[in-house]
Amino acid sequence: MREPCHGNLSKPARGEKETMSGLRLIADIGGTNARFAVAQQGRFDHLRVLHTGDYPSLAEAARAYLAGLPDRLLPSRAALAIAGPVAGDRVALTNQNWSFSTAELILELGVDELLVLNDFAAQAMAIPYLAASDVAQIGPGTPVENGPIAIMGPGTGFGMGCLIPEPDGWSQLSSEGGHATMPPATDEESRILEVLRARYGHVSVERTLSGHGLTNLYDAVCDLADVPARPLDPGEVTAEAVAGTDGYCVQALDLFCAMLGTVGGDLALTLCATGGLYIAGGIVPRFADYFAASEFRARFTAKGRLRTYLEAIPTYLILHPCPALLGLANLDAFSGSR
Repeated sequence: MREPCHGNLSKPARGEKETMSGLRLIADIGGTNARFAVAQQGRFDHLRVLHTGDYPSLAEAARAYLAGLPDRLLPSRAALAIAGPVAGDRVALTNQNWSFSTAELILELGVDELLVLNDFAAQAMAIPYLAASDVAQIGPGTPVENGPIAIMGPGTGFGMGCLIPEPDGWSQLSSEGGHATMPPATDEESRILEVLRARYGHVSVERTLSGHGLTNLYDAVCDLADVPARPLDPGEVTAEAVAGTDGYCVQALDLFCAMLGTVGGDLALTLCATGGLYIAGGIVPRFADYFAASEFRARFTAKGRLRTYLEAIPTYLILHPCPALLGLANLDAFSGSR
């Protein structure tokens, strides 16, 4: 893996020259963890990670975080990145039983202003602010200056997003592409998906390319081999695959990486993402070297007559621990996000 130069992001984000002042509560709310911080002038600190299962609601978790802040840091504005679709006042997380009314949450938190975004919209907004050390390039490719940029990634669920270039900056585009149907690219994958369809009916990208998706792949591999699957969690499947101590775990993780390449190539083609494809989420950085040596990049470019087109598109793994918070800290620079 080699670190890319982010010179392709020469266009400033919309409004970037404005002073981003004033305290703001920011949070990245996922199915497993809720990350809270305080942002000011494009930076964030006072990070605290709470386990979503420990709190009955988002409001309770947010109040627990705010209770630990000194009075001088209590913000009057808030911005939340939510792992789920955001449309209208009522918002629900896809992989957690939290839901809330935006209007009611403003009152519960005692803030004057609240912005709610999809989590991968916030992660996309972080891309112009990532340092070279925050990313690792997987394979060759050179970004087209100010070309569209795609982002995707597995975690508790599977997210997608996009940055679209405009004359005076960038606009972000949300997506629920993680719930699109997972396509097979090989006979082996067809058999794997047949096993999963018998269990779930519809097999989405998220059913295979997420934490639970990795265990689904492992279970299906064992099912096809007619051996009992051990009760492994995603971390255990990954650890045994990387160590090479269980061949079925190796097969599952290899499928995971290759299928991620298929989805990434489809996304890059759909968006003409000549500015690059970025991989986020909490899973892949845990086995970054294994991933770099996997079939991901080969599968990313395996699109027949468009192979040459995709070979020119770079793919990056985001190593920054909290890209959604970085995006939220800089959201005043994006149109429609103030």
